[in-house]
Amino acid sequence: MTQNIFTAMAEQVRAALTALYPDLPADVLARVQVEPPREAAHGDMATNAALVIAKPARLPPAKIAAALVEKLAALPVVEAAEAAGPGFVNLRLKESHLAGQITVMLGAGEAYGDSAIGAGRRVNVEYVSANPTGPMHVGHCRGAVVGDALANLLGKAGFAVTKEYYVNDAGAQVAALGWAAYWRYLRVIEPNLEEWTAEQVEHRFGVTLQYRGDYLVAVGEALAEHHGASLAPQRIEGTPSAAQAAAGVASALELGWFVDRAWLDMARERAVAMMMIAIREDLELLGVTQEVFLSERALVEANATDAAIAALEAKGLLYEGVLEPPKGKTPDDWEPRPQLLFRSTGFGDDVDRPLKKSDGSNTYFANDIACHADKLKRGYDLLIDVWGADHGGYVSRMGAAVKALSDGRVPLEVVLCQIVHVMKAGEPVRMSKRAGTYVTLRDLIEEVGRDAVRFTMLTRKSDAQMEFDLDKVVEQTRENPVFYVQYAHARCRSVLRQAGEPSGAALTAAPLEHLRDKAELDLIRRLISWPRVVEAAAMAREPHRIAFFLHDLAADFHVLWNRGREDSTLRFIREDEPGATAARLALVAATASVIRSGLGVMGVTPVEEMR
Repeated sequence: MTQNIFTAMAEQVRAALTALYPDLPADVLARVQVEPPREAAHGDMATNAALVIAKPARLPPAKIAAALVEKLAALPVVEAAEAAGPGFVNLRLKESHLAGQITVMLGAGEAYGDSAIGAGRRVNVEYVSANPTGPMHVGHCRGAVVGDALANLLGKAGFAVTKEYYVNDAGAQVAALGWAAYWRYLRVIEPNLEEWTAEQVEHRFGVTLQYRGDYLVAVGEALAEHHGASLAPQRIEGTPSAAQAAAGVASALELGWFVDRAWLDMARERAVAMMMIAIREDLELLGVTQEVFLSERALVEANATDAAIAALEAKGLLYEGVLEPPKGKTPDDWEPRPQLLFRSTGFGDDVDRPLKKSDGSNTYFANDIACHADKLKRGYDLLIDVWGADHGGYVSRMGAAVKALSDGRVPLEVVLCQIVHVMKAGEPVRMSKRAGTYVTLRDLIEEVGRDAVRFTMLTRKSDAQMEFDLDKVVEQTRENPVFYVQYAHARCRSVLRQAGEPSGAALTAAPLEHLRDKAELDLIRRLISWPRVVEAAAMAREPHRIAFFLHDLAADFHVLWNRGREDSTLRFIREDEPGATAARLALVAATASVIRSGLGVMGVTPVEEMR
């Protein structure tokens, strides 16, 4: 039996339609929906069936609705059915049927809401994928939480999910990280011989030290411990030798210093490795654990980029050409000269995209194509990327590449996350990754706790900007959704402890007909919508809907709690009414279980009691 009471009723509606109109096509019946009405006063459910089949049935919607009302009113679970509007049918369920769903909830436990709608489709969800040039900061946090919750949500909805991190360990930024790590190494090995300031290093070696944060001090120390002074620059008198010219950094040689490119590679590799260890530790603090870490550099070294380009060429999708100069800001990959171009406009993009620069090196986009080609090779049915909003311009080109490589079989969906403004004491908290003066993810978790971070990041739709107020997320008030939902669960657990932790058998055997108060029935109506919320949120790729649902569920429970304080006959535990007590305890247990189920999707730990 399906846990989704709306899906079950939709099947009943389709059966009634088939009995009334036997020749209706299957694809028409599939469009029939049963949903909660826009206004609770109209009943428990509403169906658009009469509107959907009016054209193929060649009948006015009102006539179909009238016939459908008669059929549905005869169902044993329906209290009343009535036509409404231009062809809708509203249904009110019997209170006994509503209350009976508590038994279903208790039987399923936290698995209540699990769905088979995903049908086992293999989905790759890539998220975070921050450049390993420094620790995780608040700017990465939202994508990490959204991606992780989305992956959890899809898993609950029946998809087979892989969580992935794409390590951007190739390109100019990582090369700059290598120089910054090398500078830190110089500061360790020669502190007394010469003052290696950042400005001196930049002048002598003709570089710009983009990353000056103290987090690279440990990298310099590790390099010194492993290599000693063997990587120290050598002063060159006169013209460099042929061997030096072949192995050295050109700008350094011109300034009279020899720095072997291999030394910078060592610095870069050690920095990336240590940064990734720190990143994974920070993600684990946030409750994020990903199964796959795919290295961009490993793909390049395995010629995966060249293979992806060759695959596109074999499809006749590449050509040499010169792109028109762009309007407005010039992108990094535009050059006013012939380039190898991908015909991405044939797959929904606005312009064709370059895959190689004029010097023959691959563009960033080409490497990203290799990353997605690797995912396709692993046999996924759907690819989902969670990106920062600043990458919005790459959505169409990446979607075009995936469509071309998979011959349209595998879709790519991109979830964009807008910036988070961190506030404290009413003032914005500034952050700058390259200066090393930003709020790290670890700082944020230590300030307010992992659960508060994760829940708060899901309280708004991902593509909407949000303020993360460090003061408000720890307030114990109704205005703080983290506290409000956790308090509801803690109250549930308090009631069950007070009742001596009734067994599952006792709860499922409770006489649920005692649940008749409006507040009790409203709470039940909210609970039975949970499986539908899971399916709708998963298909829309919107995990924030879970936070919204939990807030509404908590509100319904707090209303019932307060009703018991105002009216003693509605208290959860009454020694003089064992039947009503058992029924209410079953309702409380079901509420706690659904809250835990929702928090589990969000990656938030439910609390047993509030202090």
